Amino acid sequence: MKIQRAIAAIVGLALPLLAAQAQAAEIKVLASTAVKTVLEELVPQFEKATGNKVAVGIAPAAVLKTQIDQGAAFDVAILTVPITDGLAKEGKLDTTRTTIAHAGIGVAIRKGAPKPDIGTTEAFKRALLNAKSIGFTAGGASGVYLKSLFEKLGIADELKPKLKLLQGPAGEAAANGDVEIGMTQISEILPYANAELVGPLPPDSQSYTYFSAAVAVASKEPDAAKAFIKFLAAPAALAVIKAKGMEPG
Repeated sequence: MKIQRAIAAIVGLALPLLAAQAQAAEIKVLASTAVKTVLEELVPQFEKATGNKVAVGIAPAAVLKTQIDQGAAFDVAILTVPITDGLAKEGKLDTTRTTIAHAGIGVAIRKGAPKPDIGTTEAFKRALLNAKSIGFTAGGASGVYLKSLFEKLGIADELKPKLKLLQGPAGEAAANGDVEIGMTQISEILPYANAELVGPLPPDSQSYTYFSAAVAVASKEPDAAKAFIKFLAAPAALAVIKAKGMEPG
C-alpha cells in the first residue's frame, strides 16, 4: 500500500508538469519594424508568464505583406492597419483585429550635431531646404507619407537632389552620419544611442501610423496566438509601448 501511495503521489506531481508541457506552444510573429523595440521587451515577459515560445520576424510592413502573399508560415501579424485589413479581406488573417499602438514621425540627427528648428511647418520647411541630405526608408509607411508631404509643402523638386531612399533604418543612418536628417517613426529613432530625436513633425504636418495585430487563418496555434495579442493589448504593456516612443491603441 505504501508503494502504491508513493506511486500515486509521484503521478500526481507529474501530471501538472506534463499538462504544462502539453499546453506550451511555439508561435511565429511577423511584425513591422516600428514595433521591434516593444516586442523585444514584451516577448520575454509573455514567454515567462505562459511558457510559450515566440519567434519574431521584423521588416517593413510592405515587405512582410509580400512574404505573406508568397506563402510564409506565421501565427500572428502586427502590421499597419491598411495592410492587416487587406489581408483579412483576402482570408489570410482573422477578421478580428486588435489595434496595438500608433506612432508619429520624428526628425533625427547625429548626436551632438546642431539641432534644426522644426517647431512650425515653416521652420520645418527651412530645415529641410537647408539640410545637405535627408533620408527615409524606401519601403516604410512613413516614406510614402513624406513624399506626399513634400509635394504638399511645395518643396518636392528642391529636395530631390538631397533625398536618400534608405534600405535600412533612418534612425541608424542619422546616427552614423550617413544623412544629415533622418525621418521615420519615433519608435525607430530612439533605439540608436548616437541618434538624437529633434522632435516630432509639426502638428499640421504630422501623420500617425496605426499598427494592428491579427491571427493567421492558417495558424496551427490559434489559442496561443490570441493569448499573445491579448497580452500586447493588456494594461501592463502600455508603459512599455509609451517608453518606446509609441502610443497605445
